[in-house]
Amino acid sequence: MTYDVIVIGGGPAGLSGAVALGRALRSVLVIDSGQGRNAPAEGIHNFLTRDGMSPEEFRAAGRAEVERYGGTVIEGEVVSAVPGFEVKLADGTVHRSRRLLVTTGLVDRLPEVPGLAEGWGSTVLHCPYCHGYEVRGRAIGVIGTPGEQMTDEKLRLWGQWSPDVRLLPLAEIAAVEKDGVRMTDGTLVEREFLVVTTRVEARAGFLGSLGLEAVEHPMGIGTYVPATDPTGRTEVPGVWVAGNVADPMAQVITSAAAGLMAGAMINVDLLPPAPDKQ
Repeated sequence: MTYDVIVIGGGPAGLSGAVALGRALRSVLVIDSGQGRNAPAEGIHNFLTRDGMSPEEFRAAGRAEVERYGGTVIEGEVVSAVPGFEVKLADGTVHRSRRLLVTTGLVDRLPEVPGLAEGWGSTVLHCPYCHGYEVRGRAIGVIGTPGEQMTDEKLRLWGQWSPDVRLLPLAEIAAVEKDGVRMTDGTLVEREFLVVTTRVEARAGFLGSLGLEAVEHPMGIGTYVPATDPTGRTEVPGVWVAGNVADPMAQVITSAAAGLMAGAMINVDLLPPAPDKQ
């Protein structure tokens, strides 16, 4: 069959958009790779009435809502999308739709420090609004990366949650160990949590066949797929983007809101043309 909309990405933006479209009586297919950016975290925060819910539980609840309104959710990795729209998965299956909503999110690239990636999402953090309250009063190390413009601001910001915040220049770090950070001079700086700025990369390689590519973000934080208006419309007719793939700074609640907006506008775009007035 040809769906009204295929949603590529089953995170908060994609699921929210799919619910909006399902409630508008549109046929919707959500394709989710299962590689959620916040999967390592214990819980989501700053989402009213959902604070502390695990990402897995949040996605399961979102999938159930999509299916309640007639949508279909499948797991798979999209490898290409061509005008038409034909979406091909890694297993060779092909699905068709009249419109696309891309909500594939981002990949965080951490500095290559031994032991750092193992703590990502638990003891290695990036967002004070996501994790600050949970680590309040604890020993925190802020990793200063070369060329970063906001290191001083990060120190002051994390200092709002803890009086024990210390700057650790990346060039002086040898490895992250169980009890802290081993510096290149051999000393161990005891820290319970580390803060690091990642480089983010949009999950958008499959869009090249549509003539749509990720570009460098104006803030220099990585790549994203820009929208041409606040609804998530892109320069490619029939393709919308929402969530972190279009806004690297978006949190869960704002990604969900962006998905809702995009879904509503896609529904409007699918309306038949108004009859000519004589």
